Amino acid sequence: MAPRLKVFVTSDGLTDYVVAASSKAKALAAWGSRQDLFKTGLAHQTDDPRLVTAAKANPGEVLRRPAGGRDALAGLKPARKPKPAGPSKAALKKVADLEKALATLEAEHAKALSEIEDQRAELDRKAEALTSRFQVERSRRQESLAAARRALE
Repeated sequence: MAPRLKVFVTSDGLTDYVVAASSKAKALAAWGSRQDLFKTGLAHQTDDPRLVTAAKANPGEVLRRPAGGRDALAGLKPARKPKPAGPSKAALKKVADLEKALATLEAEHAKALSEIEDQRAELDRKAEALTSRFQVERSRRQESLAAARRALE
């Protein structure tokens, strides 16, 4: 047996929102409300035959009309659907651009480190050559000094 539908109405002051649902909780969910509008008196069940007929023709769908309007219900329109929870195209593009910028920065950093390592290797070779030349010159002078000391004895 299908659930018995009731028609509920709420308003934001400019627009009346009408929905046919089996319970108040389902009506609140259809409106996207996190607050109990029935408890605060902002929503109520209605028996208005025009609203009942229109809402029951589209169960679970939120319909709207100008607030307090008693116009013909032909003006009822489906409410806007909520936006999907996924990221927007702009947000995806921003993330892609930032990832590209980060990759470029990391490549520049790796290149700079490579250049520094090359310079360090070159400096190490120069230091080794200087040390080798220094040791040769030092041993030659030590031999000269030792020979001069022997000559003094």
